Amino acid sequence: QIQLIESGGGLVHPGDSLTLSCTASTQYFLNYAIGWFRQAPEKEREFVASINWRADTTDYSDSVRGRFTISRVNTNNTVFLQMSSLKPEDTAVYMCAAISHLAYNEIGQGRADYWGQGTQVTVSS
Repeated sequence: QIQLIESGGGLVHPGDSLTLSCTASTQYFLNYAIGWFRQAPEKEREFVASINWRADTTDYSDSVRGRFTISRVNTNNTVFLQMSSLKPEDTAVYMCAAISHLAYNEIGQGRADYWGQGTQVTVSS
């Protein structure tokens, strides 16, 4: 059992940048691939980005590719989501999730072993 804590959300203007953090409470952080998801009001949760345990494989949804960057610092048990050129349609609760590194390909399908509570990102002028 691990806990995932997200931080860094807030209210920004269109075109701004924001970086989210996801910190895991586990000594086995290297055993997990991490993904970011988001859920806007009245919409289904959607995959945003993922990173494998070695940080040499990343994947992005088409809607964020080129604007968002996922990275991880394994010594700090932390995964980051750098978001740039933010748009109003990026407004959502952003949550991170962890899955066994052996199941990395499943996280893009919305499967995870653990989920964080989420952090709100609002993009508005």
